[in-house]
Amino acid sequence: MVGHDVATCRDGAEPSPATVERSRWDAMNSAILYGLGTMIAWGFWIVFGDVASNTIDPETAAFASYVTAAVITGVYVVVSDASLAVTNQGLAFSAVAGVAAAIGVVSTFVGVTVGSTAVVSTIGGMYFVTAAVISVVALGEPLSANKVVGIGLALVAIVVINQ
Repeated sequence: MVGHDVATCRDGAEPSPATVERSRWDAMNSAILYGLGTMIAWGFWIVFGDVASNTIDPETAAFASYVTAAVITGVYVVVSDASLAVTNQGLAFSAVAGVAAAIGVVSTFVGVTVGSTAVVSTIGGMYFVTAAVISVVALGEPLSANKVVGIGLALVAIVVINQ
């Protein structure tokens, strides 16, 4: 029930606590599945990007990778039930995200040609640290002790893997 409001039932009545909890569990399971898909896809992406960057110019490989991704994503949007409605704000933030993605992909593809794929992918995989800091500073999300500990452990992991 991701994206659906569980505050009311179809008949307008309040849902039972069990229904609300089941809906949250379903949403969490969906998030976990999408997260696993992301993890696996990015793993393949960086390995094949490494091979591509060592057989053609890394900037060209990055461009070809994202052209392919843009085409496949476009087809997915057209054949899925995704809304094609856009706003200026949504387009602006999408463009900024695209700039960040372009910097990231070029950095990754060049990085794996000059260094270890394991090092580049591990450090690059720590993007969640940047996202956590931005979400706290710019979006006002709360900074919990768990987030601080998680970020600290991630930074320790970078040091350990680079030894």
